[in-house]
Amino acid sequence: MWGQVYASNLPADEYLRAAAGDAVARLIHDGVKLDRREGLGYLPSLLEHLGISADSQALVFSKTSFQAEKISPRNPRAIYFNDSAAVGWVRGAPSMEVAAVDPREGVIFYTLDGDGRFARQEVCLKCHQGAATMGVPGLFVGSVFPDISGMPDRSGAIITDHRTAFADRWGGWYVNAAHGEQPDRANGVARDPSEPQVLNARQNLTTLVGEFNPAGYLAPVSDIVALMTFEHQTQAINLMTRVGWEARMGKPVDADIDALARYLVFRDEAPLKEPIEGVSTFAKTFPERGPRDRQGRSLRDFDLRTRLFRYPLSYTVYSAQFDALPQAVREALWVRIRAELQERPEAADVLEILRDTKAGI
Repeated sequence: MWGQVYASNLPADEYLRAAAGDAVARLIHDGVKLDRREGLGYLPSLLEHLGISADSQALVFSKTSFQAEKISPRNPRAIYFNDSAAVGWVRGAPSMEVAAVDPREGVIFYTLDGDGRFARQEVCLKCHQGAATMGVPGLFVGSVFPDISGMPDRSGAIITDHRTAFADRWGGWYVNAAHGEQPDRANGVARDPSEPQVLNARQNLTTLVGEFNPAGYLAPVSDIVALMTFEHQTQAINLMTRVGWEARMGKPVDADIDALARYLVFRDEAPLKEPIEGVSTFAKTFPERGPRDRQGRSLRDFDLRTRLFRYPLSYTVYSAQFDALPQAVREALWVRIRAELQERPEAADVLEILRDTKAGI
């Protein structure tokens, strides 16, 4: 079902041929020259120009990238992100991966080579357009069972977001956190080839010392709060892209508007059984981006005791992608969101925050 959207000529042609309006396209249009730093290449300069904070760093060591040959538990890939772009950096690799959200078309994929040149990459759609992304070009966080080299057992791979049980998350990732007795798949590999889905996963690691040599990385950590936020954001982006594409094609969108509304209000979120605590400054700096209402509240405020965010409505409603949805879709979506919120004790708080911070609702 999902693939039918991409197969249709109209959105596929627009996606592949239209002038991109994402953050990377703007850098290219403006002729921005990135600065190169020894060991890190263009990474610090690129993050600065995209407005991405280094404390969003999460580390993945499974071989699930086109740069797989350079990725391993001893040389994980670093992921950095903000609301509109994500960067993948591998120590010693000749290029970086960049994904940026075009408000209308969805996620656009690029590489940045060793000479500071961007190139759009359609080959990324082999993995980033399919069932994992609801049939549109998008992002996802996967959880796999990696062996000692980082090679995943494909039969156990799943896509994760805020609805996924802790026990199934983050296979193939390093995760630094204090989260009590809530087991997950992080920080482990399958050492016995005869048992490819049995991991020696280690919990509550507050440091990665001994796991790999962090020399050359911007930070020696992989923060759980950043990773959980990125997880949530990926599928929100994909759902918005899908609804926008379907509306432009004249297809029925009611079912997907319902799905998007349920996702944005965190229906079916997997509850936290114990509080979690990250190890970077992300849990502090992310809420500081706002916006805040007259009482100082923000949809970016974390809870981290029983759920990820304090208020049950996603900050992605502030995105340019959300605002680019057709007006009729946005109006229907706000109706569904309000209906979803009615039974929530925080409903009044959310609506007050929106009245102060979101125009046009």
